[in-house]
Amino acid sequence: MRNIRFVVLGEFLLLAAILLCNVLLGGSGLSAIAWFLDLPSLLLTALVFFPGLLIMGAWKDFIKAFSVGLKPFSLPELKNIIRAVAAAQKLIICGALFAIIVSAVLLLGRMDDLSMIGSGVAVCLLSGFYAVIIEILLLPLRLNAERRLNEETDTGK
Repeated sequence: MRNIRFVVLGEFLLLAAILLCNVLLGGSGLSAIAWFLDLPSLLLTALVFFPGLLIMGAWKDFIKAFSVGLKPFSLPELKNIIRAVAAAQKLIICGALFAIIVSAVLLLGRMDDLSMIGSGVAVCLLSGFYAVIIEILLLPLRLNAERRLNEETDTGK
């Protein structure tokens, strides 16, 4: 079985390469990378994601998802890991929606300055962009745990 950490790292590097190619071929050069960075959007998303996992008691199981395939886990542990990653996937979407709504409210509050609309909408969209990237990174964790659970239930018969 492949090491899930390498799969997630490979996905991250592939996404970074695609983003870099799009930025470089877009004509704006490396300065366009700054267009994709918005700390408040990341913080608002993280303010839903991390406390949500901690409050649900799923943080430890979520961290275990990175070790599936490297360490043996019992069937109940694998089920908890799958539930934790599924919760993380939902929380990241909720966090992004929260950040999008906050950004949109701030944008609509400044409608008197029409020159700010373009950059304001871009900031609103960045939260969704972050959620998509994180979801792409979380998906193999869940699929790996589900595959391992299937293997365990098949061999347990």
